[in-house]
Amino acid sequence: MSMSRMSPGQQQQSATLVDLLDRVLDKGLVVAGDVSVSLANVELLTIRIRLLVCSIDKAEQIGLNWWRNDPTLGGKRQTDGVGAGDVARLEARIAQLERQLKTRGG
Repeated sequence: MSMSRMSPGQQQQSATLVDLLDRVLDKGLVVAGDVSVSLANVELLTIRIRLLVCSIDKAEQIGLNWWRNDPTLGGKRQTDGVGAGDVARLEARIAQLERQLKTRGG
């Protein structure tokens, strides 16, 4: 539904939802809770829920950036202190040595 067809009340509600989402992403939202299943005073199952909803910028501000170095998520690989230029240079050197081995070996 386009904004021009909405009644003023619907437009205000949409703006409120946008404002709410903006505030949640800007400030962050933490949801924490525990669920326990017990039978005859014997705890059978405990589920601890910790959920953080925020923008990527806010997550990085508070020190959460695990996705940056996770190769399964397309992040950069860990180089253990070696610079990216060093890694590229070493990879090129390895490729050169492999080519030399192929030409000498047959």
